[in-house]
Amino acid sequence: MPPDAPRDRPALRGWLGAALVLACCAWGVAAGATPIRLHDAAPVVDAWPNTRLWVESEPAPPDVLAVVRQLDAFRTPASPHAGLGFVATPLWFHVPLEVAADSDGRWVLEIDYALLNRIDVYLARGESVTRLGTLGNLQPFESRPLGARVPAIALTLAPGERVDVLLRVATRSSMIVPVKLLKPAAFHSRANNEFMLQGLLIAIGLCLLAFSLQQWLSLKDTVYAKYAAQIVCHLLFSAHLFGLGAIYLWTDQPWIEVHMAGLSSLMVSATLALFVEAILGTDLHPHTRKALKGLAALLVLCASLFALDLMNNRWLGIVSGVFGLLPALFGLQGAIARVRRGDAIGAYFIAAWAGYFLAGATLYLTITGRIGANFWTLHSLQFGATLDMLLFMRIVILRNAAEHRAAQLASRERDVMKSLALTDSLTGLANRRGLNETLSALLPRASAEHMLAVYMLDLDGFKPVNDTHGHDTGDELLQAISHRLRGVVRSRDLVARVGGDEFVVVAAELKAAAQAAELGNKLRAVFDQPFTLAARTCSVGVTIGYVVAPVDGSVAADLLKAADAAMYAGKAGGKGGVRRAGA
Repeated sequence: MPPDAPRDRPALRGWLGAALVLACCAWGVAAGATPIRLHDAAPVVDAWPNTRLWVESEPAPPDVLAVVRQLDAFRTPASPHAGLGFVATPLWFHVPLEVAADSDGRWVLEIDYALLNRIDVYLARGESVTRLGTLGNLQPFESRPLGARVPAIALTLAPGERVDVLLRVATRSSMIVPVKLLKPAAFHSRANNEFMLQGLLIAIGLCLLAFSLQQWLSLKDTVYAKYAAQIVCHLLFSAHLFGLGAIYLWTDQPWIEVHMAGLSSLMVSATLALFVEAILGTDLHPHTRKALKGLAALLVLCASLFALDLMNNRWLGIVSGVFGLLPALFGLQGAIARVRRGDAIGAYFIAAWAGYFLAGATLYLTITGRIGANFWTLHSLQFGATLDMLLFMRIVILRNAAEHRAAQLASRERDVMKSLALTDSLTGLANRRGLNETLSALLPRASAEHMLAVYMLDLDGFKPVNDTHGHDTGDELLQAISHRLRGVVRSRDLVARVGGDEFVVVAAELKAAAQAAELGNKLRAVFDQPFTLAARTCSVGVTIGYVVAPVDGSVAADLLKAADAAMYAGKAGGKGGVRRAGA
């Protein structure tokens, strides 16, 4: 198959395309074309207003001289600027030129659309025809006359001469032919500007890609992986559309050149469906979430069929047009729900989809020949996709921030619940459960050099105060006692309330048993002074029993029982004392 032959050539499609072009031409003017006058003072000339076309109807390409002899059959296209939509039949374009007498005759003919498959360029001086070369994205890269990202070829003309440029264009892609004549300096300047623009947009995409991959690897959050996949598809589509892929990524790979646009556009929609489902999942109906996953699978299937040449461009356009925007439509319900409850994620989603829809619609209308091809219409999807990538990154960051806040809140709630479970509500001291957790943590580390003392304190005379003055006064007294006990012990020691008027103190890291006895006396001395309450002053005493681990044991329950027995032995001996178990 020759490189310019369309891969999908159903006869009906070819005739319909030709009929469409002929219908456009029917509105044109049949008179001779006005030549473009080339002045060096005007270094960039749009040739489209002076370009006429002719539809090739024979199965085999006609002799170029025969085409030159029937230039009167060419017609001025009435279609939008430089755009004719999808046309299976090759088209001939006639660009008449007249070089100013003071021009140096050095010009570049450029067609600013990278996806045209084959362009045969001829220069006619009367009936003397010269073949200048063959351009197009399916031609070997080394054969490109200027090595540019778009079809371009140098013209060397004589000052004052009148010539005709003929272009035979055959392509599977849209027939977009923005022909320009430029001085070499202007050509290189415009090329550099375009490379700078593409470099900037691609750099933005690569930075977002690197960030998302780093976040995916560090956080193990698959949302970043889906976002990264979407960026890759957008970058591949842009690199293909503007001819950068053929220069830097897949040079002289015709299969990729033929399939990249379709594959990348389908995969953009597939990854978008998965991204929307992941971000808005909780706000979407379960059936909608399943539909988004199913849509992604369907688009991947269609991409596979297109890659295997089991789906042609026409069906590709139908699938892209019908299913491409469904992810946004499916997610609209969840986005609106978030907007209603004041969540910025919903607003960013709607803004991203609005921009992408406008950009995508602009490019679609351009490649189908409904609006003219120019810088803004051809770059619309790239600009829209860059805006989308930035907005989607903002959405992902907001989502993670919300999840982080939710995790912090849940952690605080767990801490509060744990604190409530381990704390006495009246005094704020540890309760019996908190005491047991502390002993379980400290006892394994107790040794002869790092002793652990456990004190059991039982108040003497608390019941008369409680019965005489009421429970409120009793509660206030217990709080005052708790405050004094915490003031005596070290910050790392534990004070717990384990009963109505029973307290336990745990002191770790004691170097000798004498230290335990000294602390016991300090605890008893707390009760030497009366307690001043809001309405009265109350005096109570205390009896203390204690044990020292690991000397007196190493099991929490046994130590508490021994300390309790020592405390009761102290009460039996006259109250108000400090007694060690076994003493």
